Amino acid sequence: MNLQQLVNRASDKSKFLEIEDYFDFCKHYLDFAHNGLQAVIISRNETKYRFYQYKQDGHYNITRPINSDIMVSRKGFYPMVSSFQYLLSHIRDITNQEERDCINRIIYTCQQSIGAALDALPAGQSNTARKINGDLFERFIRLIISKIGISVRSGRVRLPVIVDDVRLFDMSYQHDLIIENDNGIAAIGSVKTSSKDRLDKIFIDKFLHNRLTGIDTPHFAIFLNDVQRAGREPNYGVSATFLPGHFKGYTVKLNPLDGVYYCDIRPNMRTDEILKEHIKTLDCLLIDDIWKF
Repeated sequence: MNLQQLVNRASDKSKFLEIEDYFDFCKHYLDFAHNGLQAVIISRNETKYRFYQYKQDGHYNITRPINSDIMVSRKGFYPMVSSFQYLLSHIRDITNQEERDCINRIIYTCQQSIGAALDALPAGQSNTARKINGDLFERFIRLIISKIGISVRSGRVRLPVIVDDVRLFDMSYQHDLIIENDNGIAAIGSVKTSSKDRLDKIFIDKFLHNRLTGIDTPHFAIFLNDVQRAGREPNYGVSATFLPGHFKGYTVKLNPLDGVYYCDIRPNMRTDEILKEHIKTLDCLLIDDIWKF
């Protein structure tokens, strides 16, 4: 596929209905990126990050930061996808770090391929690209959760507002992930490509849901990454979009989330005492935590 074909396909959400559609697109994107780029730019401040620059067919645009430690190579993609599919069918038997890394790397690589392709759209369509990319990430996560054997959907939840035993009205909330069992809603999840401008709402959603229902329903969040391009050519680098002060403030003073998961986890999430207690890599949700919910 050439770049325009990739952009057209990434822009059409009807092309991503099954998990295999994500694998197929990613394979074509990695084939294109192997020799179809103008340049690969290395981040000045965190050298593991790369920016792909397109040729004229992509308006010479520069992509989002791509973590080369996580992004799977063109040569290694199909063997790792095969392992990934097997692991999803045996998710509770995973015991080693290599298998955990496979889960994170395939999800990251497939989703970043879509996002990077959409970065080739003209600047005036950047908001559309962000919306499509976010919607496709939500769908990808739902497909993965379904593959491991858990029923999940997106949709609205109606919460009653009751005063003095009288139901006055309902409040309706849209959620990315609704996991249910025989007793009703077991957990609610949010899926975003980054936490930028979205973190506050996730904490408040949990607070309101549990206060209005009187039930301590687990709420968790999934983020792809939290970095963005910073600086000017030729001094491109990355900056974090995660707000640690906000996260810790809501965790300590409002209510902690029941899990926060990243494919591309930031260094301070591994070292800060509060952050590392509450933030993990995405494999931890699929292998361990979701079964507890």
